[in-house]
Amino acid sequence: MAGVAINPHTSALTLEAILPFVDQVIVMTVNPGFGGQEFIPEMMSKVAEIHAMIGNLRRHIDLEVDGGINAQTAMSAAQAGANILVVGSAVFNPNFSVAEGMARLKKALTTTTP
Repeated sequence: MAGVAINPHTSALTLEAILPFVDQVIVMTVNPGFGGQEFIPEMMSKVAEIHAMIGNLRRHIDLEVDGGINAQTAMSAAQAGANILVVGSAVFNPNFSVAEGMARLKKALTTTTP
């Protein structure tokens, strides 16, 4: 599989020429470098834009978000169109078990607000 990753400051339009040739797009929702960074909410509009671009191609391309994903941010990433979430410190954390971290994420992704 071929994939491409874009940083927060990279425009979604940068992908136009190569999108038909990739199987996966990773949108960084933090500036790459180290774990535990704050999620950049403005990236959700970029995820939604790329999701629309993928839809126009009418082929399956995984759309992944990486950075700052936790129980508070997972649903907004999924609603923007991401179908893969990379999670680090929300699961691997000295303050709770991996099972507890996964349970929090699953609950966040299955709970709907009125």
